[in-house]
Amino acid sequence: MKNIVPNILITAAIIFFISPVYAATIVGVVKYDGAAPKFKEIKMDADPLCVEKHTSAVYPQTLVLGEGNTMANVFVHVKSGLPSQAHTAPTEPVVLDQKGCFYEPHVFGVMVGQPVKILNPDGTLHNVHAMSKINPEFNLAMPKFRTETTKVFDKPEFMFAFKCDVHPWMLAWGSVMSHPFFSTTKQDGKFTIDNLPVGTYEIEAWHEKLGTQKASVTLADGEAKEIGFTFSKPSSGE
Repeated sequence: MKNIVPNILITAAIIFFISPVYAATIVGVVKYDGAAPKFKEIKMDADPLCVEKHTSAVYPQTLVLGEGNTMANVFVHVKSGLPSQAHTAPTEPVVLDQKGCFYEPHVFGVMVGQPVKILNPDGTLHNVHAMSKINPEFNLAMPKFRTETTKVFDKPEFMFAFKCDVHPWMLAWGSVMSHPFFSTTKQDGKFTIDNLPVGTYEIEAWHEKLGTQKASVTLADGEAKEIGFTFSKPSSGE
């Protein structure tokens, strides 16, 4: 009996030292360097129900900027450096909405095995066309009476398009990830990747038109580090 407590303490200590510590955080802001490009107004006249949902002009979501040229719809993720281990997918679904004849969100990440709930509250026909290459491609009609469906992706696959063949301006980008260490910026350009184990990582920021930016960061236990990314329009010839 005298050896039970010391043995328990030793075992606990061993578990503590061999288990990865998930306590570090990366935060940052993504910005655009340059004048904002001008996009042509989207004409929705082919579907009056789409027109009715907007009281002002609508434009492509290709480059959405906030105050100070912060960038929305940039997908920031850990590209390499993670320890080799499986991560359990959340049961809570990622929601892909078809709202006002646009996809919301425009860019999103989901884990392998995590449900994607696709909504159609628009009261018109939409057609969800997932143009995946590794996961099975699907082309799903959602008439106005079909307001919800759920899909699950079984394999990691980085960034593929979701389109609507009925409304050609509708576009979203989704990435199926094997881990939870990713974040998508909103109009304030901010991202947070938390609960990271200690280590050195390559962080990548992806934009649908402007490509990728990368940064290396080393994190200690409990450390929070700030990094930033700046995108710019490619010069002619690039």
